[in-house]
Amino acid sequence: MTAYKRVLATDAPPAVLLVRLMVGGVFLSEGVQKFLYPDLRGAGRFATLGIPSPEFFGPFVGVFEVVCGALILIGLLTRLAVVPTICIMLVAIYSTQLPVLEKEGF
Repeated sequence: MTAYKRVLATDAPPAVLLVRLMVGGVFLSEGVQKFLYPDLRGAGRFATLGIPSPEFFGPFVGVFEVVCGALILIGLLTRLAVVPTICIMLVAIYSTQLPVLEKEGF
């Protein structure tokens, strides 16, 4: 088997491929939006959430979302790319959803 075919070959079922495409697409698009609309999605949003140094963390998170989303989307270094995306999601849940649940309850 040539190197090209080994890179493109997969044993994953179609459902796994579909999930990978959806997750990669969402992270890629969200990362791009952090640069296109920094006041709504990037540093401005981080400032309203109370995240320290929003001018740094807005683009920082955006770069990770774009790079890791693209890696997940194409299936390259997927296991490595998922680690930062999990961290991003944990911080997002902690900073946005938990205050709402504490206020309104489950």
